[in-house]
Amino acid sequence: MNLFRRKSVTQLQADALTDQRLKRALGATNLTALGIGAIIGTGIFVLTGTVAAQNAGPAVVLSFVLAGVASIFAALCYSEFASLVPMAGSAYTYGYATLGELFAWIIGWDLILEYALGAVTVSIGWSGYVVSFLRDIGIHIPPELSAARGTLITLADGTQVAAIFNLPAVIIIAVVTLLLVIGIRESATVNNVIVFVKVAVVLLFIVGAVHAVNPANWHPFIPPSTGVRGHFGWSGVMQGAGIVFFAYIGFDAVSTAAQEAKNPQRDMPVGIIGSLLICTVLYIAVSAVATGIVPYPQLDVPDPIAVAADRGGMGWMAGAIKLGAIAGLSSVILVMLLGQSRIFWTMADDGLLPKFVSKVHPKFRTPWITTIVTGIFVACFAAVFTVREAGSLVSIGTLLAFVIVSIGIIVLRLREPELPRTFKTPAVWFVAPMGVLSALYLMISLPWLTWERLIYWFAFGIVIYFGYSIYNSKLGPRKIAGETGWSRALKIAGVIWIVFGSLGSILWLARYRMEYIPGPLGIVIGLGGFVLAWSLGALLNLVAQVSDHTHARHLMMETPASPEK
Repeated sequence: MNLFRRKSVTQLQADALTDQRLKRALGATNLTALGIGAIIGTGIFVLTGTVAAQNAGPAVVLSFVLAGVASIFAALCYSEFASLVPMAGSAYTYGYATLGELFAWIIGWDLILEYALGAVTVSIGWSGYVVSFLRDIGIHIPPELSAARGTLITLADGTQVAAIFNLPAVIIIAVVTLLLVIGIRESATVNNVIVFVKVAVVLLFIVGAVHAVNPANWHPFIPPSTGVRGHFGWSGVMQGAGIVFFAYIGFDAVSTAAQEAKNPQRDMPVGIIGSLLICTVLYIAVSAVATGIVPYPQLDVPDPIAVAADRGGMGWMAGAIKLGAIAGLSSVILVMLLGQSRIFWTMADDGLLPKFVSKVHPKFRTPWITTIVTGIFVACFAAVFTVREAGSLVSIGTLLAFVIVSIGIIVLRLREPELPRTFKTPAVWFVAPMGVLSALYLMISLPWLTWERLIYWFAFGIVIYFGYSIYNSKLGPRKIAGETGWSRALKIAGVIWIVFGSLGSILWLARYRMEYIPGPLGIVIGLGGFVLAWSLGALLNLVAQVSDHTHARHLMMETPASPEK
């Protein structure tokens, strides 16, 4: 049993050239629009005010800059991989080529948290904005059909009704799923229109309100610390960067469209990096204008950009901002469902999921079965879940993907330095480690409950891998000479020890250290947990290999020599 069997990079490149099952219809503009569509959601309309009022003051601008820099580390690594291995699997495929099948499965399982649960979360938010927008124009959706099951909704007369399911969320998922089945070109065209609308709304605010900026509102640019960590001062800027970082999530979804790009070697880096840079500039401009118009303490409201627009003489823009938020969320749903269906399709094509779902529609040339399965899964959860329940794992799933991709770039540069690369990560020995460290830092800052849920999710995934995927992999369950059931169990135990020991160490660093041993000793214990997990895992694997070798020698000695002729 070889848990770390890898796909050959050269074979993946050959497959990318010869595999024409998916339609190659996307150029650099389409890919950039996909990235913008995935990145800009409601974050730009909400996070700016929250972080300015509670963390950084006018220096929320710096928070966006720092978060953008942290994002570019991962974006550069994604760009190198996407141009080198232009396959639909994104981080899953990159992990398969560098770290082996088990890690590929782990990251593929993890990406469900980013894409599928991300789509669930966003569709719930989309429903809320649509219900509010329709109410403004006199159209009322029955409250029983506009929220998660059991949610109590207060009516205008003060009475409360319990919701049955979230109908608008189900409708948008169904519409987007149908669009993705029909074709990638059609999906990209619709996304281009949606992106145009939401970027136009953002630009309209920037250009229309800039005349009302009062530079006095930017002083002090970094308000003095209140004595509470993360509340103004430089610590507030840094904590604010950690919060607004999640407004950048989504650029990695561009890489899932690599097999549908006309010229992925040239266009994938343009789409990934271009979309991230455009969104960074927009975020900085919006935050600067908003804090220049409204004193930052007054921005701690649910709709800070609408408040700033009203102060800037653009009160009529409240409806346009809602429309921009609806457009923003619509394109995020589209790109998330696109990414998840392509990940599932690639995993099924590799045999790690049931093979029948990897079929491509003969007319539309889209992975229609995985698209429909993804749509049904997301619609069911969006109908009955709340944002809090669905969204708690999205961020940690994304950050873990960033860690794996950044590590994968380092491994591939060491293992195959001579591979021809059309795009190379600049200063890779600085950028890739910084991608790992920045993502880990943000992961550790997440609530401990999120880590516990991640461990349960991985435990479920490990059971599926060892129960089904390892025996149905396209690479085949390669038999190792002398391997016994006992040695195979040791190898599995070693891997499980490494995975869950590492997660437990991070969980200690993220929560329990502060509760029990908050000083440097607590950090040493957490880091020691990593070392112990990997050491014991490696020891179990070594014992299993010695057992295999010894058993193989015994078998050779017991096998009678063939008689000479």
